[in-house]
Amino acid sequence: MTETDPIRRSQELMRAELPKKFYQTATVEQEGDGFAIKLDGRGVKTPGRNPLILPTPAAAEMVRAEWQAQEKVIDPAKMPVTRLANTVIDGVTQNADAVFEEILAYAGNDMLFYRAESPEELVARQAERWDPVLDWMAEEFGARFVLVEGIMFSEQPPESVSAFRSELDRHRAPFALGSLHVMTTLTGSALVTLALARRRLTLDEAWALANLEEDWTIEHWGEDAEAAARRAKRFEDMKAAHDLFVALG
Repeated sequence: MTETDPIRRSQELMRAELPKKFYQTATVEQEGDGFAIKLDGRGVKTPGRNPLILPTPAAAEMVRAEWQAQEKVIDPAKMPVTRLANTVIDGVTQNADAVFEEILAYAGNDMLFYRAESPEELVARQAERWDPVLDWMAEEFGARFVLVEGIMFSEQPPESVSAFRSELDRHRAPFALGSLHVMTTLTGSALVTLALARRRLTLDEAWALANLEEDWTIEHWGEDAEAAARRAKRFEDMKAAHDLFVALG
């Protein structure tokens, strides 16, 4: 690239626009039933101008650590838990029912329901690795789902979707709901997310299930560097949502 390359120039401008770090110490202080982030004793505001307050000490500590880790500038790209907390406080809190329904919609149209018609190796791999989650849903909640080949939509049994709704109802609190929403959209599977939330799966196991088809393609055709970078970024957000969910207790 030349010195006048517009992409590099744009990247430099974006870096230049990051706010300088103006504080020395990030701390956590209890305020009412929550735990507020303080910078040199002053409260932090979200982009929506709401106080940055977390519901548990562990969740607040995750956010505090991100603020403390900033060096010369404050870079939101390096603060995934803070970004999620801001989204919950400014958005999910005011739209919890809509967020709940978005997660529920995945349960009626989940990635795990749609299976490849070929090749046989991929068909077998999907069955081997995805079916245990469906078996667990049936055993744990009595929820049995219809599997289809291809991408044609198939209506799922209402009683199975209702069973998922009942379990999701346990996580109506905004931070739990927001974390689950992020994990669901990143995996494409509300069922995988629920299994992760219930500790039936580890984070790495859930991520592998979510990327099963992509991994199969990589094995046969190789990996694209840009796609790998995007996937790494998605995993960073996935891990932030998972860790925040766990920190809620």
